[in-house]
Amino acid sequence: MSNKVLITNKQKKVKIPSGLRILIRRSCNAVLEFEGFEQPAEISVTFVDNAEIQTLNAQYRGKDMPTDVLSFPLGEDGKYDVDQDTGACLLGDIVISMEKAMEQAELYGHPLQREVAFLTVHSMLHLLGYDHEQGGLAAVKMREKEEAVLIQLGLPRTVSYTADQI
Repeated sequence: MSNKVLITNKQKKVKIPSGLRILIRRSCNAVLEFEGFEQPAEISVTFVDNAEIQTLNAQYRGKDMPTDVLSFPLGEDGKYDVDQDTGACLLGDIVISMEKAMEQAELYGHPLQREVAFLTVHSMLHLLGYDHEQGGLAAVKMREKEEAVLIQLGLPRTVSYTADQI
């Protein structure tokens, strides 16, 4: 089974480290494997700058400020559109602000790669229907899954994140 992760860089503020695209693909695959997702899947990941993610955040979430990552799930209740040519489930889009990822990596004292892997894993769980917006048990479960996948990727948490990075 092969998953397709389409990665596009639409920003020039942060140089994309070598190996980052491979790490993103590994992160997406690790979440799908962890969740027992059986069908082939297609995911799109786009790197943007703070200005672009702020525009998207304002447009889709009514929050006029930059954020680190946005997830645009295409499925609902575990049902996904399927690409007729490939048979892949279209899970959705992940948009990462590389500027914000760099700021957070510096803030938490870990490499940019670790931050981007975390944001990818976090977003992948959103694409699969997990949510932390209400807090409580759902947020705790999501955090535990993120942690388990990051450990599998060899990237255990080096810091304790706040309950949510707004």
